[in-house]
Amino acid sequence: MTLLYFIIAISVLVVIHEYGHFWVARRCGVKVLRFSVGFGNPLWSWHDKHGTEFAIAPIPLGGYVKMLDEREAPVPEHLLDQAFTRKPAWQRIAIAAAGPVANFLFAIAAYWFLFVAGTTGVVPVVGAVSDNSVAAVAGLRSGDEIIAVDGNDTSSWQEVSWELVNFLGEDADIPLQVLSADGRERPLTLSVQRWLADTDVPDPIAGLGIEPRRLDIAARIGELSPDGRAQAAGMRSGDQVLAVNDVAVRDWYHWVELVRDAPEQALLLSVERNGQQQTLTLTPAAKQLDDGKVIGFVGAGVQVPELPQDWLRTSHAGLWQGLVLGLEKTSDLIGFTLESLWKMIRGDVSVKNLSGPITIAKVAGASASGGFESFVGFLALLSVSLGVLNLLPVPMLDGGHILFYSAEMLSGKPVPENIQIAAIKVGMFLLLCLMSVAFYNDISRL
Repeated sequence: MTLLYFIIAISVLVVIHEYGHFWVARRCGVKVLRFSVGFGNPLWSWHDKHGTEFAIAPIPLGGYVKMLDEREAPVPEHLLDQAFTRKPAWQRIAIAAAGPVANFLFAIAAYWFLFVAGTTGVVPVVGAVSDNSVAAVAGLRSGDEIIAVDGNDTSSWQEVSWELVNFLGEDADIPLQVLSADGRERPLTLSVQRWLADTDVPDPIAGLGIEPRRLDIAARIGELSPDGRAQAAGMRSGDQVLAVNDVAVRDWYHWVELVRDAPEQALLLSVERNGQQQTLTLTPAAKQLDDGKVIGFVGAGVQVPELPQDWLRTSHAGLWQGLVLGLEKTSDLIGFTLESLWKMIRGDVSVKNLSGPITIAKVAGASASGGFESFVGFLALLSVSLGVLNLLPVPMLDGGHILFYSAEMLSGKPVPENIQIAAIKVGMFLLLCLMSVAFYNDISRL
């Protein structure tokens, strides 16, 4: 299913991106030879009345629009006026920019739809604050609701996280507005230095020492991994863990702590199954975390109850307000993506945050399991990232082509071919380096 959702996500975004190039090329009078989703020899193709071949290829890692181009093959004289290379520089810029613009328009439309349909999030009420943490020093307390970060209203934990990630890698005083359990509002300031700069996968909430309030969840087993130690020990979905080594288990979180603290140690369990108590012996497998710490792991998931309605907050927007919010959200994401790239270049944020197709596939699967709203939001986020990256002034990318054509408009003549070839080689090297780091990060996370 993860692979399926990855293919769906990539295919949707590729079609949107390439359709942008295709649509503007047609409007500029350029003959489009092929519109391919995927790379490789086509598995299936057809031609329209204009002679364009539409193809679906087997490697779902991208796509392309092939236009009539004198640089690739001789063009018959009667078709020269339809060649991409014969079009004015401003039209070539428009064609190159149309792909990323289509990605941004899709994100705006997706967020517009989500805001109008209604978004639901968990109310950002603090459950616990770690001793001597940034949040504790600032005066945040259990039961406080975070209603604003840096002057921006926050109605859910997702919005709190979104506002906080803007401060990653920085020395800053982050202003909060909180609502106490007794109904009083008060301002707080979180002081951070190079905040989470060296963290592989930063968690802004936990990074401040904040733990969201959580349900009292019984230690009842839900899903079991087929090759996990829990299933091998005879545990079944629905079992409730009563005790571990004669220590009464308070809730699911306590059960997790007992397992994590006992890698490769035999545990004597008392479980309730269908109203009867049984005794099992379970030895958690050892699992090493990124920080070198070794924890116990048994391959058992929790049976999660539904959240109380007063823990959730749903907001709906009108058609016009939803469009405005969609525009704001997309522009915020564009700015955040550019700022994150700049922070990586400066060293304020670890390059280990770069992700490749493996992580994208995992997130696609996870977001799809979270429902339609979650998956559409993921597509919008990925679409913005794709649009921004393609606009970077790197040869081989749309932004590199725009740079060449802009230079041609200013100078009145094309950039010399030898300079273009050299720049393309540098751009290809940079992209290969970037892809190598992203793949390395993906494999490390596995």
